[in-house]
Amino acid sequence: MTTEVLKKPPVEHQEKAAAQLQFLDLGLQFEQIRNDVMQAVTNVLEKQRFILGLEVEQLEAEISDYLDCRFAVSCASGTDALMLALMATGVSSGDEVITTPFTFVATASAIVRAGATPVFADIDPKSYNLDPESVARAITSRTRAVIPVHLFGLPAEMGPIEDVAARSGINVIEDAAQAIGATDRGRKAGTIGAMGCFSFFPSKNLGAAGDGGMIATNDPKHADRLRLLRVHGSRQKYQYEILGTNSRLDALQAAILRVKLRHLNDWTEQRRRNAERYRRLFANSKTSGLVLPTETSGMRHVYNQFTVRCAERDLLREHLRREGIPTEIYYPNPLHLQPAFAYLGYREGSLPHAEAAAREVLSLPNYPELTEDQQQIIVNAVTRFFSHASVNAEKEE
Repeated sequence: MTTEVLKKPPVEHQEKAAAQLQFLDLGLQFEQIRNDVMQAVTNVLEKQRFILGLEVEQLEAEISDYLDCRFAVSCASGTDALMLALMATGVSSGDEVITTPFTFVATASAIVRAGATPVFADIDPKSYNLDPESVARAITSRTRAVIPVHLFGLPAEMGPIEDVAARSGINVIEDAAQAIGATDRGRKAGTIGAMGCFSFFPSKNLGAAGDGGMIATNDPKHADRLRLLRVHGSRQKYQYEILGTNSRLDALQAAILRVKLRHLNDWTEQRRRNAERYRRLFANSKTSGLVLPTETSGMRHVYNQFTVRCAERDLLREHLRREGIPTEIYYPNPLHLQPAFAYLGYREGSLPHAEAAAREVLSLPNYPELTEDQQQIIVNAVTRFFSHASVNAEKEE
C-alpha cells in the first residue's frame, strides 16, 4: 500500500475539493458550451418552429451517422422510445417480453404500457447485464421479444442473446439509454437488435435540457411505423391509419443535443479516463472488499456510471456521506420485488444475482470534468472505510 493513497491532502485543499464534489456537475459542462447552446436556442426561438421540423430532422440524421445505422427516429423520452419500439414490432395483449429486473422501471413499465407481460430473467453478477442462459430458460410460446439493457454503459452479451432470440423467432429490442457510444465487438450499442432505444435525460452521457428519446433501426419498415406511431398514427392531418400516441421531440431539445453531440466523443473518453484512474488509484489502496466494474473483452464501456460493489454497501455509503462524498444507488430494489409488479408473482430469492446486486452496488461520481484531485479524495475516503473495518475486525478477534 503506498503512502500517497492513504495520505490526506492538506486540510484546506481537501475541504475545497470536497466542497466542490457533486455526484454529477452539469454546470461545468454547460460553461464549456454556453455560447453555442444559447445561439442554438435563440435560432429556434427566432424561427418559432418548436415541434419536429428541421432541427429534429438534422439531429436524427446526425445520430444515425454517429451510430452507423440507417434510421434514427426521435421521440419525447427514453421511456416512450421503448414503448414505441414494442408497438412497432406488434407486441400487444397476451404477449410476453423478457427483460432484466436490475434496471430503471421504464424498461419494464414500457412492456406493460404496450399491453404485454414482463418476464424477468436474472443477471450476470459481474456485468450486471442479462444472463443469456437465464433468458433462454424464460422463453415460452408467448414470448415476443427480449429487452437487454446495456447497464451503466457496458453492452450486454448481444451475441448469445441474439442466438437465443433467433432460435425462438423473437425480436431483440435494446435498452441503450445509458450506453450511447458503447460498442460490442465493433457494433454500436442500440444498432444490433431490431431496434435500439436511447434516452436524452439530462444525466445521460448525451443529455438534453429536459426529456427526449431516440430509436435506432436498420429496418425501413420499423422506421416508417415509428414515425407514424409518434404522431397519433397520422401522415395526413386528421387522417389516422392506426392508433398511435403523442411522442414528439421538440426543436429546442434537438438544437441543444446537436451542440452536445459534437462533444460526445471527447466526453466519453474523459469518462473512460476517469474509470482507468479509479482503477489505478484503487489498485494502490487497501480495499480488498471492493469490487470494481468489469470491462468485458471486445467491448467499449462508456461509464454512464462507475459502479462498485461492497458487501457492506450501506455502511460504506454512510461513511462517504459523512466525508462529503456524494454517491447514488442504481438500483436499491430489483423490479420483480417492487409492489407495482407484485401481480407477476415473483418472490424473494427468485432472481438471486439481481437481488444480491441491489444490496451491494454503489455508484461513485464519474463525469467528464471530475479532476484527479477529486478522485484521489474519493479513493482516500473509501480506503479509510476499509482500514477502519479491518481494525475493528482485528479488535473483535
